[in-house]
Amino acid sequence: MINLETSQNPLPSNRKMDLSGLNKQQRSAVVNCDGPIMILAGAGSGKTKTLVSKISYLLNEKKVSPYQLLALTFSNKAAKEMRHRVGRDVEFDIGALQITTFHAFCARLLRSESHYLGLSRSFTIYDTSESKSVVKSLLSKRGISTKELSPFEILHYIDELKNLGYYIGGPTNFGDEYVDLNHEYYGYFEEYESELSRNNAVDFGGLITGTLNLFQNFPEVLERYQQRFQYLLVDEYQDTNRAQFQLLEKLSKPQNNICVVGDEDQSIYSWRGADIRNILDFEEIYPDATVMKLEQNYRSSKNIIEAASFVIDRNTLRKGKKMWTENPAGEEILIIESHNEKSEAEYISQTVKRLWKEESVSLNEIAVFYRTNAQSRVIEDQLRANQIPYKIIGGIKFYERKEIKDLLAYVRLLVNEKDSLALSRIINLPTRGIGTVTLRKLEVQAIQENLSLYELLREIDQNPAHYSSLRLSNKIKSSISSFVYLIEECRHCIEIGEKPSAIYEKLLKESGYWEMLKLSRDYESMARMENLEELSSAFQQYETSVKDASLEGFLETITLDSQNDDVDYHAEGEISLMTVHGAKGLEFSHVFVAGVEENLFPSFKSLEEGENAEEEERRLFYVAMTRAMKKLYITFSQSRMLFGQLRFNGPSRFLHEIPNKYYEWTRLAGTPSVESNDEFDLVDETYDDDGSTVYQVNQKKNKVIPPKFPTGSKVVHSLYGEGKVVDTSGIGPDEKVVIKFSGGEKKKFLVRFAPIVSLN
Repeated sequence: MINLETSQNPLPSNRKMDLSGLNKQQRSAVVNCDGPIMILAGAGSGKTKTLVSKISYLLNEKKVSPYQLLALTFSNKAAKEMRHRVGRDVEFDIGALQITTFHAFCARLLRSESHYLGLSRSFTIYDTSESKSVVKSLLSKRGISTKELSPFEILHYIDELKNLGYYIGGPTNFGDEYVDLNHEYYGYFEEYESELSRNNAVDFGGLITGTLNLFQNFPEVLERYQQRFQYLLVDEYQDTNRAQFQLLEKLSKPQNNICVVGDEDQSIYSWRGADIRNILDFEEIYPDATVMKLEQNYRSSKNIIEAASFVIDRNTLRKGKKMWTENPAGEEILIIESHNEKSEAEYISQTVKRLWKEESVSLNEIAVFYRTNAQSRVIEDQLRANQIPYKIIGGIKFYERKEIKDLLAYVRLLVNEKDSLALSRIINLPTRGIGTVTLRKLEVQAIQENLSLYELLREIDQNPAHYSSLRLSNKIKSSISSFVYLIEECRHCIEIGEKPSAIYEKLLKESGYWEMLKLSRDYESMARMENLEELSSAFQQYETSVKDASLEGFLETITLDSQNDDVDYHAEGEISLMTVHGAKGLEFSHVFVAGVEENLFPSFKSLEEGENAEEEERRLFYVAMTRAMKKLYITFSQSRMLFGQLRFNGPSRFLHEIPNKYYEWTRLAGTPSVESNDEFDLVDETYDDDGSTVYQVNQKKNKVIPPKFPTGSKVVHSLYGEGKVVDTSGIGPDEKVVIKFSGGEKKKFLVRFAPIVSLN
């Protein structure tokens, strides 16, 4: 138990703080300390400076002991930086001062009070992979395959409960949300929590809900911490979930000396549980709350700030800030309309090169934002071609991503059957029961027979009895047979002249890799699927750029291109590439926002989910705009090969929410006008009150495509001979058939890849 008396540091000295570096609103936010306070801090308004000054003011002027102050934020990096800056502002030891993250605070608290919940101080904190293992074990006990029910689907349900603040035995009502104890996954949640308890473990979300559970059931513990923490300060408040909100509400009683700092216009993490209602409802929970606004922007030019303000003002879920700046008007925003994503990327790379070489703009001051990671591939290609060094922030370069290297390993094996390194990488991806022990056994046998690893697999498939000494199970032999069949069939596709993109698609779908990711249904797997679809686009674009496209040629092209990554330009910096989500909190003098198109930004999913999701996309666009200090470039393409399909999305609705006076709209040379492009149908053109043009972009509707091989069709397969289609499913590129061959054998094929011809 913590001793409240002996743990306190000496009170601070009488040093007076110099607040002359703060503007009027910032000073007011700093010196008003008592009672509930919400500081709405707009983009570039000096939020961190204000919050650090407030902490220092409490210590220096209000004589608050460091032991009695708690400041919470969301990253260790931010907490460390804040602590360092406070340490510079005061002249005494701040060792007892807690500036930390929500999860780190709760972990420390639970270790101190663990015995109340039946845990030991040394409890384990499970990460996502360990939580997944627990759920897989629960499914196995019930005899349920992970193909029938994805562990990630259950984990997503558990996360949603914990984001609300729910724990077993706790309240089930959370405002207008209710926990259904009869939900089909609730039983898994109970078993999952029991298993963690038996293992003396908690998961990440359980750190928060465990603390809520502790406070609810042991009010004397809650009272002790309420007495200790006389002042609570919260950074990035718009990113809190409902569980964190409950934690703050409990800790702040009865003094209610809580100060939250956030910006509802930058609430962009709902998919991680962040709840904008925590800002919108703050005054309902604390009726005597004081609301302050930091609206002066110190970062961006007047044109950028005013344009961004017009865009975000369309949202209804906001508190009504109006950003302004004393900075110069600056240059107009440049909206660039290109024919396709390649010409868009060429424009970006050439403009960056001009800024760098001719205008002496440091590459460190230039950034390119995109809505999805998959968009980086074509931009990276052009940056390498122009020998412009770059770095991916919060991600990995496209061809270095795990899923891309996995599928390219399949391709490498097709091209070179002696590439045992490639085969070792993917022989058990997806899982085929060929683990490390079996693989080592096969490698030793291959060396003894002077064969490549794949040649050995083929021999085992053709003559399994000869390799009985290896003692391979029937399951492993069956897996080897299926793997060899896939590789040999793809090789046949090469021989008959199939396009590289078609062979890649066959590998992706028939290897089971795509289905493996699809079954996971988690955010990371969806991002990996997008990247693999973008790799399909890379194959298709390669095919249009060379006469005799081949898998060997594609591998050679990307390998040689990537060698440019080794050129050392570090003395002159690197351009930054990142998703808009990754850009929050950063700033650059020159910013490119790429792919600002309907169904991409805002995303198609958000448009399906309704108005609230669209408003979050608009906040995301606002974040992108307000990262730029001097020059903002917004680009879009009339057509885009995205996720393996050619799409005609048209300019984003957000572009037409920017008043005309703030931008120059430029169509690149060789780009047809949207009005003359029959892929678009522009309707309902109007002019808004602010002078901006507003119109909708309608896509042509796809026609219904009949099955290529209806049930009953007679066909011939180049390897298996004649047969009859006994079942068909899917349409267009997703059409699948089951064929019964003359020998009685049934096989299932994806039509667009299978070498079958109709005999009807």
